[in-house]
This record gives sequence, C-alpha cells and structure tokens, in this order.
Amino acid sequence: MQISPDKIAEILERTDLVALISRNVKLRRSGGSFLGLCPFHAEKTPSFNVNPQRRFFKCFGCDASGDAISYVQRLQGQTFVEAVRQLAQEAGVDLEETRDPVAEHRQKLLQVTSLAQRHFEHCLWNDARARPGRDHLAARGVSEQMARRFGLGYALDDWSELTARLTREGACDWAAEVGLIAPGKRGPGFYDVFRGRLTIPIRSPEGKTIAFGARLIETAPDRPAGPKYLNSKESPLYRKASTLYGLDVARDEIRRRKTAVLVEGYFDVIGLFGAGVNNAVALCSTALTPGHLAALDRAGAQTLLMLLDGDAAGMRAVERLSGALLASGKTIRVATLPGGEDPDTFAMREGPEAIEALLDSAPPLSTHLLQTILPRAQSHTLEAKMAALGRLQKTLDEIPPGLAKSLFVAELADHLGVSEQELRAHLRSEPSPLTRHAPRTSAVQKQSSADSASRPPTASEELFTALIAFDPTLKDEPEASARNELAHLPLRFFLESDTPDAALEQLAPALRQSIEARLNEIGATLDDREKRRQALCDAARRIRLQNIDRLLSDAKARLVTALEGDSDEEEIEELQEEHRRLNDLRLQLQAARNA
Repeated sequence: MQISPDKIAEILERTDLVALISRNVKLRRSGGSFLGLCPFHAEKTPSFNVNPQRRFFKCFGCDASGDAISYVQRLQGQTFVEAVRQLAQEAGVDLEETRDPVAEHRQKLLQVTSLAQRHFEHCLWNDARARPGRDHLAARGVSEQMARRFGLGYALDDWSELTARLTREGACDWAAEVGLIAPGKRGPGFYDVFRGRLTIPIRSPEGKTIAFGARLIETAPDRPAGPKYLNSKESPLYRKASTLYGLDVARDEIRRRKTAVLVEGYFDVIGLFGAGVNNAVALCSTALTPGHLAALDRAGAQTLLMLLDGDAAGMRAVERLSGALLASGKTIRVATLPGGEDPDTFAMREGPEAIEALLDSAPPLSTHLLQTILPRAQSHTLEAKMAALGRLQKTLDEIPPGLAKSLFVAELADHLGVSEQELRAHLRSEPSPLTRHAPRTSAVQKQSSADSASRPPTASEELFTALIAFDPTLKDEPEASARNELAHLPLRFFLESDTPDAALEQLAPALRQSIEARLNEIGATLDDREKRRQALCDAARRIRLQNIDRLLSDAKARLVTALEGDSDEEEIEELQEEHRRLNDLRLQLQAARNA
C-alpha cells in the first residue's frame, strides 16, 4: 500500500495529540503546552512536554520526541504504515490505497510462512509421527502451554509432507523463495527443507511469522544427519542482522522494565520465559548489529543484560559482542552462568529465584571483560598483559571517541597497573582501522504538518534522504532515526515506503530532480559506506539543530506573549524553563557537531 503525503498531513492535522497522549499519560496545562510523566521512561518529575500547536511531543528526560505517528509507533511498537492506518481510522480519514507490487509480494510470502506455521503446529500436536518432538519438549521441561505460546511445531521426517500441502494451495514458488522447500535435484518438483525437526517460528515484533529455526530430532540411516539447527535463508521478510528472536513476546515486558536480557538460543528464550523472565531475546546471527540495537531502542530497552552459556564459547561471545555493546551507549551488564550451563537448563533446574539473583548480581560489561580476560592483572607478566591488550584491541577500536571510550581506557589502565598516559601512547602507536560510530544525539521533531506540507525541504533533509535511498543499509544506523523528525512530510513518506522507485515518482518534479541530483553526487563522491555513514550523521545533526531553532523561536514568542499579557508567575516560570531546556539542548547538539 502507498499512502500519499497529503493524506498523512491530513491525518496529523485531524488528530488531537493531547487527547491521544492523554489516554496513557495524565497531562496538565503548562503555558501553551501540556506537561506529564513520560510514558517511555521511569520518572517522578514531569518532563514530558506536549505542544498542541506544533503537534509534537518532547521528553526532556529521555529525548523521546515526535508527532502522533511517532508516538503510536514508539508506544505500541508499530511500523509507520500500521500507525498511519490506526490514526486514519480514528480520525475518519479515508486512505487512498494504490496497488503496491512490493507490498503484495511481501503479503504473499507472509501468507506462506503463516500456512507453514499452522501446518507444523498441527503436526506436532495431532500426528503420531511427531511423538519424538513432543518427547523432546517434555525432556527440556517445555510445557504444551509454553510451546503453543511460542508457536512451536514439527516438520515430519518426510520429503514432501509440506510440499504436498503447498502444492494444493498453489504456493510452492513463494515457499521456495523463503526457503521452506527447494527444487528437486534429480527432476521436477520440490522437496521439504525441514525434516524430522522441531520448528521454531521466528516472528516480527508484530507477531507475524517471517522465518523458521529448526532443531534436529530424528535422523534417517539413508542420509547424513545434517546440522543440529537449520535456519531459514534470508528473504524479503527476514534479515538476520535486524531480527531478534522472541521480541514479539518480550516487547511489553522490555518496555515496562526498560531492560532486555540477551541470550544465544531459541530455547534459552523459551526456558527463561517459563521461569518468569519475560524480557529475553536472542540474536539470529553471530554479530550484534546496528539493526539489532535499533530494534532494542524501539522496544524501549535502556539496559542490556547478557546471559550467555557458561562455557568457553559463551565467554568468547561476550568478548565478540563487547565492542558493539560498549559503543551503543546503553548500560550493559553480564551475568555469568556456571561452567557448562546454558540459560534454559539452569532455569529449569534452579528455578526463577536463582535466575533473578544471577541477573541482579551481574557486573558491568567492562568489569566482566577485565576480570575474565586478565584476572589479577597487576601481578601478571608483561607478556600476559600485552596478550590481554591484544585481545581487547578490537573492542577498543569499535568504541567511538568520547566519554565511554575514555572511561574504559582509564579503567583498563588501572587494571593493568600502568598510567593512562602510557596506555594511550601505546594505543596511538598501534595501527588499527577504527570503526567509528556517531555519538547518539537528541531527537527533536518537526513543526506542524501544515507547515511541513508547504515549505520546501532544507538541503540537509534532501541529503539525509538521498543517503538512505542510495544505501538502504544506513537505515540500521542510530542516526537514521532522524527520519522520524523530518519536517518535510513527502520526504519522510519516501523513506518509509517499501517501493522507493514508485515513491520517488510521487514527489513534486522539482524535488524529484533535486533528490536524483543528490543521488548522482553521492555516487560520485562518497565511494565507501563509512563516508556515507559520516555524511548521514552530519546531516542528522543539522536537521535536529534546525528543528531546535524552530522550537526555540516558537517558545520565545510564547514567552514574550506571556510577559506582555496577564499570565501568572507560575506559567511564566514554566515557559522560561521550557526555553532554557531547549537552549541547553541546542548547545549540546552544537557541541556534538563541532566535536
């Protein structure tokens, strides 16, 4: 489905932002705005500001900001289009839907994965041949209720059980695209990819099945056993680098506790859920990516608790992920399981209290790294210290320059028993490519939708848009969240579209030509991803500064009106405080831009 920018503008104009937010937040009038406790982070002093004239909200505590669409997306974990549809229905706006081939293709794939999910689940509970799968779940302590909660199923040990069902539905080509079946090697037709395996549906945050993991249960003497776990291939539905297993069931608890527990495997998530830890998720790849961090941000996770297997591989996993985690700016803690344990077996044997105690006592990631890589470092030999430093080099390289890196270097120097100056001199002398990550900056939203529909976009907005259009992988970068703050609605719509070519054609001719010129310029001058990423960060900062300037102008005008009118002292003080906060935010953004 494609929705015109004019329709989105109409939805925003007809949505009463104060009434929408008041469903979840108790607001009181404060000058020309409304004030309340932020729904996105725990606070006792109200810092959540809603401006009905500008149609935006802003929290000065956690920097959450946006318009009605952004609010629904963040609060309910919806996509842009889902939020638009909901608000359109509530506002009585009739959406003009046009045929979208990409969206239709995606819907076909979702129908196939949903069909396969129902087929596998039916087999698990109703087919006598699935007895090995039921026995395996019982041995792992997974109840039927819990298995149904996660949609577990069973792929029978048959070459064509699912294929036959798909053939009747005329859906084999779609199923082959998502890796459920594969073309036969010795003739026409297809065969089932998953056989003799427990199936674990991998779902989107909204709960739609997009892929499968499959745990081997049965083996046949006439063929190799195959890997213990077999996973769906990547498809238009499924990208490992941005998918977290279990997020659909953990999302509400993550938002409530502001904390996510990160584990390694599917059954770790299921086992912890059975033990009452309902905010656990697992990576669907070996690396922690910006896409995973962005998904955690959208879910409201401010703290990450790592709970990985207590063997050497689990310890290496902590070390492997540490650079990206420390660079994320989040609070990271590491809970260490006893040697040889994994989360689901530990939870089943020891119970919920033991898991909670383990998580509560988890030390910070930096402390864990130093204590495991080189315990009692000051008594070790020079060679041991240098070897430990070599292991930590990749972690250090992945942390961007700034306070987090400075604090970690200082902690490392103290642990090694050397001066910070000596350690920094050594690090500077060691050539290593730095993977720079832009510092996270505050997000400030656009002006009213009426203003955005009429004024032309700024150069920064055009460049920001063209960068993501040229290199879609930049959508996973933290600074790409500024697309929710674009004051120019047509560009925001363009970036949210699943069919960028069609969306580009909907832009006004002059704007389309300008974006195309930007795309050509990027292709000629920004010839590697790091250059494009840095350009995106710079454009995002400029966009936020421009928005701050607009908000400051508005706040100043309201303050002048209050001072010249009959406003009481409390209202004037609140307006002055709002102006001060905005000005402080501008200074912070300016400092980050000049750093």
